[in-house]
Amino acid sequence: MKILLAACNAKYIHSNLAVYDLKAYSSDYDKEVFLREYTINQPKDEILKDIYGSGADVVCFSCYIWNISFVRELIRDLAKILPETAFWAGGPEVSYDAENFLTEMPEVTGVLVGEGEKTFHDLLEYYIDGKGSLGEIRGIAYRDGEEIRHNGWRELMNLSEIPFVYQHLEEFENRIIYYESSRGCPFSCSYCLSSIDKKLRFRDLELVKKELQFFLDHKVPQVKFVDRTFNCKHEHAMAIWKYILEHDNGVTNFHFEVSADLLRDEEMDLMAKMRPGLIQLEIGVQSTNQETIRAIHRHMDLDKLERCVDRVHSFRNIHQHLDLIAGLPYEDYDTFHRSFNDVYQMKPDQLQLGFLKVLKGSLMKEEAEKYGIVHKEKEPYEVLSTKWLPYGDVLKLKAVESMVEVYYNSGQFQHTLEYLVPLAKDAFTFYESLGAFYEKKGYSEISHSRMRRYEILLEYLQEETDVSVEKASQKMLYDLYLREKLKKRPSFAPDQKVYETAIWDYRKANHISKTAHIEVFEDGRAVLFDYERRDPLSNNAYTETIQLTA
Repeated sequence: MKILLAACNAKYIHSNLAVYDLKAYSSDYDKEVFLREYTINQPKDEILKDIYGSGADVVCFSCYIWNISFVRELIRDLAKILPETAFWAGGPEVSYDAENFLTEMPEVTGVLVGEGEKTFHDLLEYYIDGKGSLGEIRGIAYRDGEEIRHNGWRELMNLSEIPFVYQHLEEFENRIIYYESSRGCPFSCSYCLSSIDKKLRFRDLELVKKELQFFLDHKVPQVKFVDRTFNCKHEHAMAIWKYILEHDNGVTNFHFEVSADLLRDEEMDLMAKMRPGLIQLEIGVQSTNQETIRAIHRHMDLDKLERCVDRVHSFRNIHQHLDLIAGLPYEDYDTFHRSFNDVYQMKPDQLQLGFLKVLKGSLMKEEAEKYGIVHKEKEPYEVLSTKWLPYGDVLKLKAVESMVEVYYNSGQFQHTLEYLVPLAKDAFTFYESLGAFYEKKGYSEISHSRMRRYEILLEYLQEETDVSVEKASQKMLYDLYLREKLKKRPSFAPDQKVYETAIWDYRKANHISKTAHIEVFEDGRAVLFDYERRDPLSNNAYTETIQLTA
């Protein structure tokens, strides 16, 4: 008997922690259970061929909003070529809608609902050892002849019982490492599935430290914690942050999702001592409109959140990623405009402008009609309109999102934006206007090179604003050379021939590497860009204003 755990990830660099947990927990069936990871960008024929050739008697798919349509199509075709194979599904995209999923997918034998480690082990005992019946397995919905039966959800397990899954790191080369030190969430945000699981569970700290040391010893580039609110238990967060500070290997970066307004002085004092790039924080703000915050059952102190973000920002050693969600109840275009400006002025390293996804099983799904929320029928069930936000406004926000992603989140226009945004009415208006320009010119549907993005921005300034193009182009030139030594000078760069001799003399006298660049700007400043010394957070070149000899 051969059992296949199949994951279809969004990208090759991702890995599926869930299927590795299932396999690790059922290590007593290691000879019978094997695991394969695919991506939704692979040709389906490749995957069909691989699964067909595997000889699996049972195939279990891990299902999420990014792969469910892909998985459905795979299963329908697999059932035709493997009529004797049993197909099972698990994961959040099928757990909260198991009966409907089985009704729509007659090819599927059953669904593992919710937490799957113990349930999967019971399923192995049934298939491999012939133990018991499907009717006795807690945590599944399954097909019984013409009937669909649901055995109810299983009791939540002790997180420390799950074995460590990364002993063979070679399997994860060039891929993101995901790690879980807790499950559940103390908050009740109506758009989030984590709010359903109110029983917070933490992995034993001694286990966590041992496993973190394994990552540190192997110099893993990044470990991404999947804990929903990492700092919801102060002692747990503090112990982990203290450990990685004391055992920093100078290489590994740790990513955490935190609630900034829960950060304590003790935690921030610890963060201030960390190596630049040791940790990065993802902070969900979602909205600064108080009526919206109340409606989504979110609890946060916005004033404290802003103070904490500002203090962490002052350390200059931690990348902060702040999130907003458009399409929430009571949030119209104007209030979102304010929310955007409120978050933008906090100066996050990245500002993620997302759109509400009405997930199966969430309270927001139940309240969608109450709030007039219309969303796409197909995953990821993204909002189309609400009582407060018509579809036309959603489209305008999509344009803003695109401009923020290209110009702000890329980090490639930092000094340009610091010059331009204060000249606009406000930050939101700047990106809104730039997005409208892209739409008007037909640029929004085309893929552009980095250089072309600079040229379009200059075109926008010339046609839509009174901003000095000369000053702006100098800022752009500075940003361009911060990232790389250009093979070809941009069209808007001033001629440097008059400075060639002075630059050569300086290079020779100071033994400047050939990989470095020296640029003389129109205000007379000569700047050295050293690409061998980069900022660990921004990856920008080290810069130094130098004195050239006339």
